[in-house]
Amino acid sequence: MPRRALVTGVTGQDGSYLTEQLLARGYEVHGVIRRSSSFNTERLDHLYRDPHEESTRLRLHHGDICDSGRMAKLLYELQPHEMYHLAAQSHVRVSFDIPEYTLDATGLGTIRLLESIRKVGVETRFYQASSSEMYGATPPPQREDSPFHPRSPYGVAKVAAFWTAVNYRESYGMFCCNGIMFNHESPRRGETFVTRKITRALARVYAGLQEKLYLGNLDARRDWGYTPDYTDAMWQMLQHDDPGDFVIATGESHSVREFLDLAARHLGLDWESFVEIDERYFRPAEVHDLCGDASKARRELGWKPTVTFEDLVRMMVEADVDLLEDELAGRTVRLTS
Repeated sequence: MPRRALVTGVTGQDGSYLTEQLLARGYEVHGVIRRSSSFNTERLDHLYRDPHEESTRLRLHHGDICDSGRMAKLLYELQPHEMYHLAAQSHVRVSFDIPEYTLDATGLGTIRLLESIRKVGVETRFYQASSSEMYGATPPPQREDSPFHPRSPYGVAKVAAFWTAVNYRESYGMFCCNGIMFNHESPRRGETFVTRKITRALARVYAGLQEKLYLGNLDARRDWGYTPDYTDAMWQMLQHDDPGDFVIATGESHSVREFLDLAARHLGLDWESFVEIDERYFRPAEVHDLCGDASKARRELGWKPTVTFEDLVRMMVEADVDLLEDELAGRTVRLTS
C-alpha cells in the first residue's frame, strides 16, 4: 500500500508543488479544498485524473480548517501517514484588514487539526507551515533559537500555531515539525504577492498592455528562494528520525527594489518611468529585513537551495511573458512550471 498524505492548502503554490513531489514518490495524496462556486484548482489541473479511475492517487475533499468536525471526520476516514498543514490566510498586508479571521484560520486552524488528531487517535506525522514573519523585528540572521517579534496579525497567528505544534509534541509525544519557511516564490505564486505582482505587471508593460505599476515599500529586504526546494524540505522533515523545527532559507537578503530592477532589466525596461509608490501598500508595522540561517537543515536534513536569486527572478519573468502570450493567443494555459 502506498503511503497516504493529507494536505491542507493543496490548491495553493506550496500545495501544488508538494502534491507533485509526493505523487512522484508514489504517495496517495488527499487534498482539502474549500467549496467555491468557481473552480479554484488551476495549479492542480495537470495532476488531476478522473476519480472513477482506480489508479487515481490524487483525491480532493471539501473541507475547511475552521470546521473541526469535518477535519476530524476526514482524519478518521483517511488515516493519513503524514499530514501537511499549509492552509492559512497567508497575505501579510491583508491580515491587518481582517485580523480576527486571520487568527481564526491561521492560528486556531492548527489547534483544531492537532486536537482532532489527538482525539481521533490517528498515528500521523504532522507538518506545520511556519513563517519567517514570526521574527518580524528580530535582527538577521534569524535562526531556530532567535526570538519571535511578529509585526502583523499574520505573524502573531503563525507564532501561536508554531507554539501549538511544539506544545502537542512535548505534551502528547506527537510527531510535529515546524518548517520556518522564509519567502519562497515561483511562477505559481499568487498574483497579489509582491514578486508575482511585479513579474506579471512587467510582462504586461512589455506587451504594451499596462502603463503603471503601483508598489509599496521598495526597501523591504527578504530572503527569497524557489518553492519546490522548500516543499521538498517539508517532506524531508517528516522523514527525519526525530521531530523538530527547521529554518528553511537561502541565507541571502535582497530588497524589493533589487527584485524589481533585475526583473525589469531582463526585459530591457526602465522601471522608474512607470512604477509609482502607493502608501496604501505600506504595512502599519513594517518588517525591514529577513534573512534566514538554514545551517540546521543543511546539517540534519542535507537540505540546500538549488536556484539562485537571479535565476528565480528570470524564471518568473519569462513564465509571465509566456503566460501572457498564451492568453493573448487564446491558448489553454496550465501552470506546470
